[in-house]
Amino acid sequence: MANLRITEIKAFVPSMDFELSQHFYKDLGFTMASEGGGVAYFHFGHVSFLLQDFCAESLARNFMMHILVEDVDAWWNHVQASGVVPKYGVRLTPIEAQPWKMRDFCLSDPSGVLWRIGQNTD
Repeated sequence: MANLRITEIKAFVPSMDFELSQHFYKDLGFTMASEGGGVAYFHFGHVSFLLQDFCAESLARNFMMHILVEDVDAWWNHVQASGVVPKYGVRLTPIEAQPWKMRDFCLSDPSGVLWRIGQNTD
């Protein structure tokens, strides 16, 4: 039988200013494990993504990532405490109850990538 086990999947997140975006994600608490060739590998525990030194403006404005967490209130407080909102002039929404049985909030990065961070309610 063929081994079709997937060990990881990562998105290539666009950045208009590669260095600025790297600092943003570090300030948010992500670890940059490696960087080279216009790609930086970031992780937070076992969750990861690749930040790329490339950005088509329309791509960044329409790019969304989703993080499912155990405690959305703790994450919202973490984002507030990190200082990224005033430092980078990014948008942070309040936590909202969604009709798809989730409480979540949105955070944009310096390139306009939207991160939806949520917790299941059922």
